[in-house]
Amino acid sequence: MTSALNDATVEAIQKSQRWFLDQQFDDGHWHAELEGDSLLQSEMIIILTFLGREDHPLAKKLGNQLLRTQAEDGGWPMFPGGESTIPNSVKAYFALKLLGHPLSANYMQRARRLILKHGGADKVNSFTRFYLALLGQIPYDICPAVPPELVLLPQWFPINLYAMSSWTRTIVVPLSIVSALRPVRELPPERGIRELFIKHPKDWGPLRAPGKPEHPGFFSWDTFFRTADKCLKFYQKLPWKPTRSFAIKRAHAWLWEHCQNSDGPGAIQPPLMWGLVAMKALGLVDEHEKTRYFYDQLMNLVLEDPESDSARMQPCLSPVWDTIITLRALAAGGMRHDHPQIAKAVDWVLAQQIHAPGDWSKSVKCEPGMWCFEYNNDFYPDTDDTAMAIMALRGVCPEPGADPRVDKAIEEGFRWLCAMQNSDGGWGAFDRNNNCEFLTQMPFADHNAMTDPSTPDLTSRILECMGHLNHRIGGGMKTLERSVQHLRDTQQPDGSWFGRWGANYIYGTGEVLAGMAAVGVPSDDPAVRAAINWLLAHQQACGGWGESLASYEDIAQRGFGAPTPSQTAWALLGLIPHGLASHPAVLAGVRWLVERQNADGSWSQPEFTGTGFPAVFYLRYHYYHQYFPLMAISRWRAALESAGPSDSC
Repeated sequence: MTSALNDATVEAIQKSQRWFLDQQFDDGHWHAELEGDSLLQSEMIIILTFLGREDHPLAKKLGNQLLRTQAEDGGWPMFPGGESTIPNSVKAYFALKLLGHPLSANYMQRARRLILKHGGADKVNSFTRFYLALLGQIPYDICPAVPPELVLLPQWFPINLYAMSSWTRTIVVPLSIVSALRPVRELPPERGIRELFIKHPKDWGPLRAPGKPEHPGFFSWDTFFRTADKCLKFYQKLPWKPTRSFAIKRAHAWLWEHCQNSDGPGAIQPPLMWGLVAMKALGLVDEHEKTRYFYDQLMNLVLEDPESDSARMQPCLSPVWDTIITLRALAAGGMRHDHPQIAKAVDWVLAQQIHAPGDWSKSVKCEPGMWCFEYNNDFYPDTDDTAMAIMALRGVCPEPGADPRVDKAIEEGFRWLCAMQNSDGGWGAFDRNNNCEFLTQMPFADHNAMTDPSTPDLTSRILECMGHLNHRIGGGMKTLERSVQHLRDTQQPDGSWFGRWGANYIYGTGEVLAGMAAVGVPSDDPAVRAAINWLLAHQQACGGWGESLASYEDIAQRGFGAPTPSQTAWALLGLIPHGLASHPAVLAGVRWLVERQNADGSWSQPEFTGTGFPAVFYLRYHYYHQYFPLMAISRWRAALESAGPSDSC
């Protein structure tokens, strides 16, 4: 019988809705913390030290946060419960030493043992090498060459700035200035980390992205880029470099241009860090407008915790994303734009629509009308936020014509989404056809995100958006048909789909099932049935679903991990629209969510289930375990009601 569960979900939905309404900001939007790992704190301490501000009160608080997040083995992982990594651990150890923590402290000894056991500082990645070079621990020659001349290469050239993913592009430009000018703040030996070196830096091994072969062969892109790296380093040493001065000026201009109407280039932490260093390398004083801009934007990412005297950095801010998914969750429970707080949120979302061309317009000819992730990021709107915004607006304003502003915004956004479809039928996040795989062989490509290709989760989100606008398979819409085929082509042999932006196969599979259902792909379709079976097979005995972020590196762990509210909700949101509202597995999942709701209407979840760069950087969205469970249980109740009384008990 589900009547008791049905009654319980009514109360759960109401409590969650009240909780969200209480969290809303006065101007109508929602925004929660976006938590990353220890590298954010470590890098900020290193930057403050480069600036001569290691005595800043913030630095001590960031150090306290590092101590709070140190793992039992002495290192620092990419996510709680994960294995400690060399880049994170070296940077954290270095940061603590910069703050004056004694080498004899137990936590420093444990960290040192862990680092040396796994290869020492010799094993850090390319970006960590730059941070070490910045404070004189290694020469810049040990870092990969990032020439500012990249900004001079035309788009028709195979290697150019716009062939790289947007986030790489915004990092590379300021980093190229740093790589060319090589600023260093020399430290006294006792503040350095030579004790972490096993070999001399000149003997450190080559850099490679995760999963790339160690011996790719002579005739390979790997060999080409490593040869180019040597040539660029030779060029760096020449007394006269005819292109360098002009290239640095162009890189500087590009960087500052991309700060306009944005919370920094790309509105993310790494370009802000390197942008600040680049301004200092260019000789700008601390009080200069540009230096102050980068510093202030970084400080906007700081969250202080007075109770623990600690502070942490966010990788970026997520207000648009949080607001539009909150609206979707509230709409799933029946709230509409006639509610005053929903109306205020609609006004805020409409005001956030971007009507200016960005980097995407280098390859796409379409009138702008889209949304970004952050408060301000005009150069980099994304397909995921745009699709989600369209569904949020249509969800709370379901009747076309009720609000002409909403209709116009949806029309503009959807036109842009269709124009952004890749040639393979799928969608990436920020650019069209950004899929030059050979770029992943560059020496500085070990952040594992050089390109922005089509992914199943983004493609299915846009498919779901099409369904919300009443587009269906068989209706003659080629954009839709091609996207369905792309999803069929990318399904895993076991029936699941990879999740690029959320953990991982549970996220990808749930998203694809929701998108397929929205456009009318039948539940007995072989691909759909295989995906449903995969989700059912990975439900845990308690009724929940969970998957560790370790599945990005070990495919045997896909679908396995501690059950979480967000991942349970993703699985349910994929299963419910395929007529499974009364299935025992769905009932168990809904019950699991209801029973774990807190008294105030919220849910708790310490696990990270968001993805920045697979196998490199992960996220904990503090609202994921709030709005997705609300959406799931609301959709379940709606499905039962539409099915009729015979299916509700």
